[in-house]
Amino acid sequence: MGEEEVVEGVVLKIEMGNDEKENTMREREREEGVEEQMGKEQQPISTHLNRIDSLDKEANRVSGMPASSKVLSMAVVMQLAFQSIGVVYGDIGTSPLYVFASTFADRVPSNDDIVGALSLIIYSLTLFPLIKYVFIVLWANDNGDGGTFAMYSLICRHSKVSAIPNRQAEDMDLSAYKLQILNRHLKRAEKIKQALEKSSWAKTGLLSLALLGTCMVIGDGILTPCISVLSAIDGVRKIDAGLSNDVIAMISVAILVALFAIQRFGTDKVGYTFAPLIVTWYLFIGTIGIFNFMRHDSTVLKAFNPIYIISYFRRDPKEAWISLGGVVLCMTGTEAMFADLGHFSVRSIQIAFAGLIYPCLICAYVGQAAYLSNVPTDVSDAFYKSTPECVYWPMFAVAVLASIIASQAMISATFAIVKQSMALGCFPRVRVIHTSHKHEGQVYIPEINFLLMFACVMVTASFKETTKIGNAYGIAVVAVMIVTSSLLVLIMLMIWQTSLMLVALFVLVFFSFEFLYFSSVLYKFSKGGYLPLSFAAMLFFVMYVWHYVQSRRHAFEVEQKVSTQYLHNLGSNLGISRVPGVGLLYTELTRGIPAIFPHFLTNLPAIHSVLIFVSVKYLPVNRVMADERFLLRRVGPKDYKMYRCIVRYGYRDRRVGNEEFERLLMEHLKSLIRMENWKEDGKGNAEAEEEIRFLESSWTSGVVYLLGHSEVKASEDSGLLKRVVVNYVYDFLRRNFRQGFVDLQIPNKNLLQVGMNYYI
Repeated sequence: MGEEEVVEGVVLKIEMGNDEKENTMREREREEGVEEQMGKEQQPISTHLNRIDSLDKEANRVSGMPASSKVLSMAVVMQLAFQSIGVVYGDIGTSPLYVFASTFADRVPSNDDIVGALSLIIYSLTLFPLIKYVFIVLWANDNGDGGTFAMYSLICRHSKVSAIPNRQAEDMDLSAYKLQILNRHLKRAEKIKQALEKSSWAKTGLLSLALLGTCMVIGDGILTPCISVLSAIDGVRKIDAGLSNDVIAMISVAILVALFAIQRFGTDKVGYTFAPLIVTWYLFIGTIGIFNFMRHDSTVLKAFNPIYIISYFRRDPKEAWISLGGVVLCMTGTEAMFADLGHFSVRSIQIAFAGLIYPCLICAYVGQAAYLSNVPTDVSDAFYKSTPECVYWPMFAVAVLASIIASQAMISATFAIVKQSMALGCFPRVRVIHTSHKHEGQVYIPEINFLLMFACVMVTASFKETTKIGNAYGIAVVAVMIVTSSLLVLIMLMIWQTSLMLVALFVLVFFSFEFLYFSSVLYKFSKGGYLPLSFAAMLFFVMYVWHYVQSRRHAFEVEQKVSTQYLHNLGSNLGISRVPGVGLLYTELTRGIPAIFPHFLTNLPAIHSVLIFVSVKYLPVNRVMADERFLLRRVGPKDYKMYRCIVRYGYRDRRVGNEEFERLLMEHLKSLIRMENWKEDGKGNAEAEEEIRFLESSWTSGVVYLLGHSEVKASEDSGLLKRVVVNYVYDFLRRNFRQGFVDLQIPNKNLLQVGMNYYI
């Protein structure tokens, strides 16, 4: 019922006109049935205040494009396009190192087979990276941010499908919360929205789909360094053809360990610094491709005729179908174009891919096919065998560096994805270190870095061959594509309101080919394909368990919240002594008095003279503007000296330390008190100044952070599976990952915790 709204008479909101805010307040009151309780009591007063302060001054220092709709000059777009080459395209650029070797892993191809495989590569690159991603998927961004969670966040804003329903009416007024409301097929979109909101299975399925896509991207982050570095280092056989796979694997492991060791120094400038190197790489492979095409066999150009794909499948359908598992590797890193969109713009990504990446890749594959037409026995090392002697070692050096950059991009993307997952309550707490104040979203996570390094070293040392890793890599690539396509179809139907004919065409074309590729890579399950599925299964289990318990824990808090009548019965002293100081009581609830509060009163002989309920709230938006960060209101009568502070973040925002937070909170509380007592003649009330002096003296006495140390247990009537998940799995995760006060950056000397049991 939201009982607190009866006594919380003032709401401090940012950047809203008075009339608009009063309407918003009344809408919220009607939703909770508060107006009936209030009767003739004074209606909530909305206040207006413009601020330039923010809880996180770095939160909106965006490197690149803050929103896809912003108009940029052509010079800026071209600069962003150049920078994106170093960040986005390293992975897909290193795929020529191993595609033909993986396509014909178990046989020597004929000339017709080479032409057929080349035709498949050409049209795979055209259909998926170029048409699907560059011209369709990039537009399904969340205020300029891309990736699986961005799409899920976009869907959550347009329908109430989030497992933790913490959305308030005030959140709808955020700049980043803008909704696309069209009229073309509005009735159909509303039906889909209502069906999603009513079905718990649909909500669970949508969340599971988003988690699955995220797990596969993380799996991609494990396999990319392995296959890229191993393929590049394989060129050292030029010195000694007798080098064993063990030696190549050991060299690769040494490079991987060094790569992960430097992550802690901050890698935010890697993409921008090495954009010229990646451009050089593309120019190298494109030029060598043209050289090989002119020197060896120009007739391979007939592969641009798709009839040769049909002929390829007619000759030996099973072998052709199996070879799709290698062909799909030409699209590795395609998802990075969408996942890394937040640093750039849609137009810059489009220009970079269509203007440089796509033609250079086509030239590289055409050149390798031309070489293999004359020497098909070199298919296991087509890249280095087709490289002319005069540029071999420069090419080798650039290939190694390009593979490291490609690996770096996926490692950074994995860190960013884990941070987003943690913000949305889908991943255990880990330590997130922001490595740059200039480039937003660049983070380093020590625990994840170690786990990634361990996994990469184990995979490289165990498989030792790019062909086996390629079998695993293909599953991760295609699985992410299928998840993206599935979420995109929902966005097209519910948000874009695309016509059913176009949606059906999209499903028919892309889903049919994606599932064809997926069936092929699954065929190699026993030859390494099980690896990404195993990684994804473990990650999915951890993320789903954590999210499930967190959502049930939130539901328990809502059920157990205390009525405001409890405060009235206690009186202004709360039934105990009020000592000088400020207490910041952290709670996940944004409405009502949390159950932990009376628990504190029971266990402590006194509580602070000023008490503030602080709720750190993550919204399904990429970022919250600095001047929209706070929601402040009073709790209870004025003599209680109790307030509520809701601090809102997007999943890409970063938080500052406690000192900055305390200073800003103090300023905002003063503003709240002054605006609450503002007179029509423009003069402040003496009562307000007296309250502000009391607040300042309390703040001078010290600030203490009050947190509940919760133990989550399954209820007595729970089944065996639930007991195991909650009492053992979740408890293991909670004990072995970061505690809440570490995540909130609370100093130990100012921390006070009281234990409490949650039964779900």
